[in-house]
Amino acid sequence: MAIEERKYPGELASARQVHELAEEYRKAANHLIQLGRPGKPLTRAPFRLAAIHAVELYLTALLLHRGHNPNQIRKLQHDLSKRTEHAIEAGLRLRAKTAKHLQSLSQNREYLVTRYGPELAATASQVNRLTATLEEVAAKVTALIGSSARSLQADASAAGELQGQDSAASLSVATAN
Repeated sequence: MAIEERKYPGELASARQVHELAEEYRKAANHLIQLGRPGKPLTRAPFRLAAIHAVELYLTALLLHRGHNPNQIRKLQHDLSKRTEHAIEAGLRLRAKTAKHLQSLSQNREYLVTRYGPELAATASQVNRLTATLEEVAAKVTALIGSSARSLQADASAAGELQGQDSAASLSVATAN
């Protein structure tokens, strides 16, 4: 009896699918932020988790879009610093403050603190900084992925038009003969 190789969840996902998932987590983060209460850092934890995960997914979507191997991306685990380095090499241009914040999220292990460290909730980065980072990464990755997709669609459309013109020219030559 052969043992079937198990695929890792997401291993076969396209860049577009991962981007769509990132969008959903960003939307969820925007709803969850409203549930936080001033002076109660733990009430911001669900927002933080959704926001950090959305950022990770946006960076992953860009790396997939640029041809990175899903297995190599997965080996980065939740290291936003390394993901950001690869994304910058892949063409992502971030403000210095945003790049520094992504690095600090990794250094301070905010993903783990948010998930498992209620006693450290007050030490996490400011909510407005995390929101700004999420929005910048979302906008810039979406633009990069979208512009490439539009470029491919334009190329396909132009090729289709040329093929249509060739067909029409062949048809008019055939009917003229």
